[in-house]
Amino acid sequence: MEPPDAWARTRGAPRLLVLALLLGAQPDAQAEVQVSVPPLVEVMRGESVALNCTPLGVHDYFMLEWYLADRSGVRHRLASGELRGSEIQGGVHSSRGRSPPYQLDSQGRLMLAEAQVGDERDYVCVVTVGATVTAEATVRLQVFAKPEATEVAPNRGTLSVTDDIAQEIATCNSRNGNPAPKITWHRNGEPLQVPMEVNTEGYMTSRTVREASGLQSLTSTLYLRLRKTDRDASFHCSVHYLLPKGQHGRLDSPPFGLTLHYPTEHVQFWVGSPATTEGWVREGDSVQLFCRGDGSPSPEYTFYRLQDKQEDVLKINLEGNLTLERVQRGQSGIYGCRVEDYDAEEDAELSQTLELRVAYLDPLELSNGEELALPLGGSLATNCSVKGLPTPTLRWTKDSIPLGDGPTLSLSSVTFDSAGSYTCEASMPTVPLLSRNRILRLLVEGSPELRPEETLPKAEGSWTEGDEVRLVCSARGYPEPKLKWSQAGGHPAEPAPGGQGWVSSSLTLKVTSALSQDGVSCEASNPHGNARHVFHFGPVAPQTSQAGVAVMAVAISVGLLLLVVAAFYCMRRKGRPGCCRQGEKGAP
Repeated sequence: MEPPDAWARTRGAPRLLVLALLLGAQPDAQAEVQVSVPPLVEVMRGESVALNCTPLGVHDYFMLEWYLADRSGVRHRLASGELRGSEIQGGVHSSRGRSPPYQLDSQGRLMLAEAQVGDERDYVCVVTVGATVTAEATVRLQVFAKPEATEVAPNRGTLSVTDDIAQEIATCNSRNGNPAPKITWHRNGEPLQVPMEVNTEGYMTSRTVREASGLQSLTSTLYLRLRKTDRDASFHCSVHYLLPKGQHGRLDSPPFGLTLHYPTEHVQFWVGSPATTEGWVREGDSVQLFCRGDGSPSPEYTFYRLQDKQEDVLKINLEGNLTLERVQRGQSGIYGCRVEDYDAEEDAELSQTLELRVAYLDPLELSNGEELALPLGGSLATNCSVKGLPTPTLRWTKDSIPLGDGPTLSLSSVTFDSAGSYTCEASMPTVPLLSRNRILRLLVEGSPELRPEETLPKAEGSWTEGDEVRLVCSARGYPEPKLKWSQAGGHPAEPAPGGQGWVSSSLTLKVTSALSQDGVSCEASNPHGNARHVFHFGPVAPQTSQAGVAVMAVAISVGLLLLVVAAFYCMRRKGRPGCCRQGEKGAP
């Protein structure tokens, strides 16, 4: 059989081959026969195929024979038939071991069921008209087979980038295809242009094997001189195969990477979370130090601390991580990391250092303690102090309202409104989560202050005898004042709504003429003095109009009762002469 490139060159040939042979048994005998066959028939493995052989022109009778030509040119007769009427009658003489066997149909076509690679041969059709006039033509059968899935076997060892020769990268296998496929190699999706000749930069080798089934398997091995940039490269191989009618197919292998060995050139050393943007860490936090060299495989890392220019080794590992649990302020200082890579260049910088700064903030101190009492109208100057690193900022607030920055709180001419809680806050702008505060409670001492104006529900002089009134008396001062009413029934003092040291007591009673003369007094007292307020009602109107209405209602009720009694009496005397008659004399 011809090599694959031979049949490829015939694809441009015409699909119809006409062979005319003029043969004669005697010089004066002339006859002509023309046979039409396709020069090339393409089929996929496993499919059925029919080889056509058609004599051109009108013939009442002819004989047709099919031969198989082997690689040496020897022909082997397969089938024959002769034209009887409109059909060719004949049969197969020899299938030469083919299974299923050849068949000859009524049109003279040679039938091959389930095409096999072994069927790739030249088939010769011979047509004889009369006794001596013969013509023949040859058809080439091409059987295609799609190869199996592409397999790749990468080098799983550690490849060194320091080698100055090409190293074996991977082997790619394509099995059971026909004709033999072609293999290409790719790096990061781009095809590699590597020759078949051995050289130091890269090359590839290929080997084709014909299997017992007649199918072909191809093996390709890639060799490359590697660089450090190949540490993240993705490689794969592609198998390109032919299909009928000039079509092509492609099968890609799974991608793979390589494990490379290359020396360290650079080292990075940094503080991980929870470090701030300024590089500070909080006292009490667990701090991680990270060290990374760019060598492969991962080198050994040595962590140390510099104290008096001496290295105090802290840890040695392959991960490049060091954790300082609950770091304290005394652990501030210079820390270093060194990569132990003996393959590195002599001028490579294999160690790095950094400064670890531990931020801390001690509890705040108040110069006058957490509670301070001042007399009404007095002045105050108190300090808030703190120790911390970096230097903290101080601020005073009251009820979340800023009073001023700095350690000193100054107040003058204090009033009862000045009493309350003052907060000293310490914070660090460079370490946002590190802060403390301390509360100063200020007490203002003085005689009670009364607030009775809002308690009267009516204006003075608009009261009537018997009206109910609720009086409220509020006071503030320190010590907390006691409230006392001139009339019984007052409620104990309670904190008033709104706070600010006010307490209040209420009294509910009925307005009388006696109260209009003396009023009702509320008195607040504490050790510093007392304050008194009198609630006046003015003239109280009597309830006369209400008494007249009550007398009239009683009179009407009595009159109605007498009418009901009279009507009842008349009903009892019914039927008696003169009963209930107007003007009747005498007693009923």
